[in-house]
Amino acid sequence: MKTKTNNPIFVIMNRELKSYFSSFVAYLVTFLFLAVSGFLLFSIFFLANRAELRQFFVQLPLLFSLFIPALTMRLFSEEQGKGTIEMLMTLPVNSFEVVMGKYLASLVTSAIMLVPTLVYAITAACFGTMDFGPLFCGYLGAVLLASTFCAIGIFASSLTKNQIVAFFIAFGICITLAMVDQFLIFLPSYIVNFLQFISCGYHFSSMSRGIIDSRDLIYFLSMSTFFVALTVQILENRRKA
Repeated sequence: MKTKTNNPIFVIMNRELKSYFSSFVAYLVTFLFLAVSGFLLFSIFFLANRAELRQFFVQLPLLFSLFIPALTMRLFSEEQGKGTIEMLMTLPVNSFEVVMGKYLASLVTSAIMLVPTLVYAITAACFGTMDFGPLFCGYLGAVLLASTFCAIGIFASSLTKNQIVAFFIAFGICITLAMVDQFLIFLPSYIVNFLQFISCGYHFSSMSRGIIDSRDLIYFLSMSTFFVALTVQILENRRKA
């Protein structure tokens, strides 16, 4: 039986985490994420005189649409561009292990990016009355949202050797899923239910209000699984080619 340290998934995950944090990428993306989210949040604190995290969670799908693709764009594109993906695929690992290792590394990095935002919650609690139910649900939803966008990001990265192209593919999918619920009022009623169901923004918004619905949990887990499975299939097709 494999131990955790010898499991190829964790070996690849650790390799990618070291790559993230030995370069400036993770630090730069985290800094920009905190700078933008902090500006948006504290403008509400001081301009509207409201000590709450609602605005942070409202903006989070849009922020993740921009910053998570920036984290994931290199995961497969860089390997393909350098030609190291072929060497990786000749090792005694299967496509699922490679994809899961890279996916977990991006998810852990995204979760680390979220940790400093707890300062926002502490600040809000100091200046107002904090409702910890919606706060917990909001952060749970944030991790689930990140898991879906990370899966989309690695899928986009597996499609091309160009990191910039991978970024825009992932950004396009993520921003569409984040924003589609904002335009339902302009669309025919016969497709509204379907578009509402596939909208990340719709499912995340209910969790950020403190509501944990099994349909939202199933949605995020299903979307993450779907895009991870697509990425595995792409690698399998490339291995057989």
